[in-house]
Amino acid sequence: MAPLRPRRALLPARSSLRRISTTDGKSERLSDHLGKEVVLLDFWATFCEPCLAGMPHLDALYREHHAQGFTVLGISIDGPDSVAQVKTTVNKLGISFPILLDQETRVVALYNPKTSAPYSVLIGRDGRILKKQEGYTTGNAAVLDRDVADALARR
Repeated sequence: MAPLRPRRALLPARSSLRRISTTDGKSERLSDHLGKEVVLLDFWATFCEPCLAGMPHLDALYREHHAQGFTVLGISIDGPDSVAQVKTTVNKLGISFPILLDQETRVVALYNPKTSAPYSVLIGRDGRILKKQEGYTTGNAAVLDRDVADALARR
């Protein structure tokens, strides 16, 4: 497979990157990460079995590479009425990366306008999209591991 090549500039207007609530009562601003860390946006839903199947791998990847400047931001596409279910699911799976509750669909509109799930966007330290992936199978894990390692190796 060819090495990752940035596709296009990513940083949207700052007004579209306001703070978004997380399941632990805090908030995250996507713009705080972009251009500084390698970021994986993981769009998922509690009703999506492939999403749930892939989350433990994403959590392991996050734990392994977080100190090197890698972060995963899980973005729930569940509706506002499902916040309790999102929290329960995250706790049950033991997920340690931040889960954003994008109830106003700001991040979804920018990066996943079809509202696909699972759907991931890998963003390099320079703020450029390196890869987009729709769907998840266990075979995707090794490819994602390599893509993250390649992105982290770039300075």
